[in-house]
Amino acid sequence: MHYPRRVSRIKKIRKQGFRARMKTKAGRKIINRQRRLGRSVNVR
Repeated sequence: MHYPRRVSRIKKIRKQGFRARMKTKAGRKIINRQRRLGRSVNVR
């Protein structure tokens, strides 16, 4: 049985991983916002 919305890990990381975020200005804003909230933002 195949479950719906089974996204591959690589695709997910490439789309919304740390390095994908750092590429764009908006993404860096997200990272900084998470850091301000006290979230540990790390590279997988």
